[in-house]
Amino acid sequence: MRPAADRLAQLLGHFLPGPLPVRLRAWDGSQAGPAQAPLVTLRSPDALRRLLWQPGELGLAEAYVTGDLDVEADLADALSHVGKTVRDRPATRPGPAALASAAALAVSLGAAGPPPRRPDGRARLAGGLHSASRDRAAISHHYDLSNDFYALLLDTSMAYSCAYWTRPDDPDYTLADAQRDKLDLICCKLQLGPGHRLLDVGCGWGALTVHAAREHKVRVTAVTLSRAQHDHVTERAAREGVTDLVDVQLRHWRHIDGGGYDAAAAVEMGEHVGDAEYPAFATRLHDVLRPEGRLLIQQMSRSAAPGGGAFIETYIAPDMHMRPVGRTVDLLESAGLESRSVESLREHYTTTIDAWRSTLERRWDDVRDLVGETTARVWRLYLAGASLAFAERRMGVDQILSVRPAREGTSGMRATPAAWYPRVGPA
Repeated sequence: MRPAADRLAQLLGHFLPGPLPVRLRAWDGSQAGPAQAPLVTLRSPDALRRLLWQPGELGLAEAYVTGDLDVEADLADALSHVGKTVRDRPATRPGPAALASAAALAVSLGAAGPPPRRPDGRARLAGGLHSASRDRAAISHHYDLSNDFYALLLDTSMAYSCAYWTRPDDPDYTLADAQRDKLDLICCKLQLGPGHRLLDVGCGWGALTVHAAREHKVRVTAVTLSRAQHDHVTERAAREGVTDLVDVQLRHWRHIDGGGYDAAAAVEMGEHVGDAEYPAFATRLHDVLRPEGRLLIQQMSRSAAPGGGAFIETYIAPDMHMRPVGRTVDLLESAGLESRSVESLREHYTTTIDAWRSTLERRWDDVRDLVGETTARVWRLYLAGASLAFAERRMGVDQILSVRPAREGTSGMRATPAAWYPRVGPA
């Protein structure tokens, strides 16, 4: 019988015209494909069986995270190469004879059989879409993985969002510096000062909350659905001496009470709100602000499919919804807010994610020991794909600054944005 790699190449040839986009190494040690292409190793026929039972992105992802399939190159580079090749040479639709040949090849390669066991870590949600209980479960799936895990991955601020790289070519400028510059930029845009009241919706591990309280003497109400994050921010506020300025609340955004805030922020939380629910979310943010109160939304955008894709929605962030940035601006304006600035941070996110990827690889053994091989590989694939999505403009991220105008139409905003930027980057 011919080597497995040759049969694999013939099988793929029924669907992808031209040379293979990768070099294949099969479980019998045989190889096929261009010598300079990324090397993909299939360690077992289960890799094919996963694709047979679950064609497309999710089947490939599960073959990777289980180790049935491996990539012996930088994962983001390999994904970029394959994506470009496939886009330049669109897949063909085989006819009946080709399909019969492909089926025979798949059987000869051991792909026939019962579905392989699914890897651990799939999100398991119940209840109505974006009900409070389902939202809590979705947030818990992503953010309650382990505070220790995120401490390994993130910088010391524990900011899990796009940083602001004011000196990307400076070798001494770190992720922690870029996250500090992002937090300063948000505080400048919101015109925060001593005694002001800030509502931090979806506060994460408290990066903005603690920064605003410590550096600007702001009184902050921090809201999260994650018990792990709530406990972490509460302890962190005590450790950094700002307990008197920080109130951490475990609640859904629908249940935020009070009002009269000078400013509000939602940093990469709006993606979890849902499409049908976003008008009510925008209205709630409008209503908690005093007249001339300011709102900063930092949020991912997407002009194609609104979700994160089958893999991300299954293993990372279920029930996400993204839309073009202009549509989000429309929703905020419809709620009575006036948009004052939209700043794209798309390239900044590629740099941020690549910093997280570098940390993940450097601390790989610690991550694997903490969360297990499968979850570590889920995150390696997730971060590689996310880096590419922003680099290739399939996703964006923006800071949207809005204000609740007073009845007379006044905004209380500075005349120009010049004051925002001297506070970040080099002196």
